[in-house]
Amino acid sequence: METKVLNYRIIIEQDEDGVFVASVPALQGCYTEGDTFEEAIKNAQDVIKLHVASRKDRREILDDSDTEF
Repeated sequence: METKVLNYRIIIEQDEDGVFVASVPALQGCYTEGDTFEEAIKNAQDVIKLHVASRKDRREILDDSDTEF
């Protein structure tokens, strides 16, 4: 089986309470947060993995046309 590397842009903004909110625009519904910038990045990586695994489990085709390199 061929392994495919997908790279997604993660956008992080700090809200008015100081929480770092991360979103992945290419993957609908992929949002998370963290108390620090680093935690938000790690949480975003985790949510991307969960999203991709869920899509694979449902045998949905991953559209990589929105990936960033």
